[in-house]
Amino acid sequence: MINAALKTPSGTAMKLDGVSKHYGNVKALDNVSFELKKGEFLTMLGPSGSGKTTSLRVIAGFIQPSFGRLYIDGKDMTGVPPQKRNIGMMFQDYALFPHMTVLENIGYPLETRGVKRVEREKRSMEMLEVVGLAHCARRYPKEMSGGQQQRVALARALVFNPDIVLLDEPMAALDKKLRSQMQIEIMHITRQVGATVVSVTHDQEEALVMSDRIAIFKDGRLEQIGTPQELYLQPRSEFVADFIGEANLLHGIVRMQDGKTVIEGANWTATLPAGDARQAKLASGRKVCVVIRPERMDAFADKRKLENGGHGIIEDRIYLGVEYRLVVRLPDGSRINLRSRDIANLAAMNPGDEIAIGWKTDDIVIIAE
Repeated sequence: MINAALKTPSGTAMKLDGVSKHYGNVKALDNVSFELKKGEFLTMLGPSGSGKTTSLRVIAGFIQPSFGRLYIDGKDMTGVPPQKRNIGMMFQDYALFPHMTVLENIGYPLETRGVKRVEREKRSMEMLEVVGLAHCARRYPKEMSGGQQQRVALARALVFNPDIVLLDEPMAALDKKLRSQMQIEIMHITRQVGATVVSVTHDQEEALVMSDRIAIFKDGRLEQIGTPQELYLQPRSEFVADFIGEANLLHGIVRMQDGKTVIEGANWTATLPAGDARQAKLASGRKVCVVIRPERMDAFADKRKLENGGHGIIEDRIYLGVEYRLVVRLPDGSRINLRSRDIANLAAMNPGDEIAIGWKTDDIVIIAE
């Protein structure tokens, strides 16, 4: 059976230890360290030039780091050439051989490893069964749809039981509808065979859907790594908060009042009750950023005073079917996005209305500036 040895993975598959890559004065990677568990699906996410693709190329062996070490399955692979690493790779354009059948394309990595034809075809057919394309074995790539070609490329990357599979922008060539479908399929296939995967993308939805953990890169540095839930609910920087999902970033000043910690901004306040553990990191006069997700905010048609909230003018009210989105302008000119499924309540609010907006203390994240 394909990948039988990987069905119950455990331990560390890969480790980057203080890896940097310099091109003259440019730091493409700056002291990046993290571990990858066996059987884990890790996505490296970030804007263009953030270092995610450079990290992938270091793991693949296409470039050598200026500093630091790379370990795969506990072995130092820093200077080992790509062909000597047991790594599978699926490229953005799939890179299938047009003159080979689907079966031959999948079997090619086995052929280069000296596997005999009978065994090669047997294992390739097993992999085709896994990706649901056994009926396409004798077809050529040009006879396949984009989604089918993608599954063939994935099967080729998995067929020789690699230590790690690298995916380079795997959905970039697909339209939005097919992309959403293939995100689920690739996730299921890699989990079925117990593959250890490192993927690169700039698409946050793709990262959230497919990943066990996400590594967010910025300016060559690893900004934060964690599960999708950790990154969404507990961002450690304004960049992460703004990059994962939609976030309102409100800047204010800390002051102490009757044992409570109050953060004041432009016509809004956020109050931490006495005993809140977050108070220990906040000093009076300190500038902080309060992060609030749009779906964790409430809107009120009156001008009630809120201990956690403020007032603003509705600029836009957008109907999205199952919910409304409000864009609210604060007195300082900044804007807040609010999403709510309280259709009846928000339908009565119109652009130009002054409203109150509020949130619960537990729904805010405080980031010191």
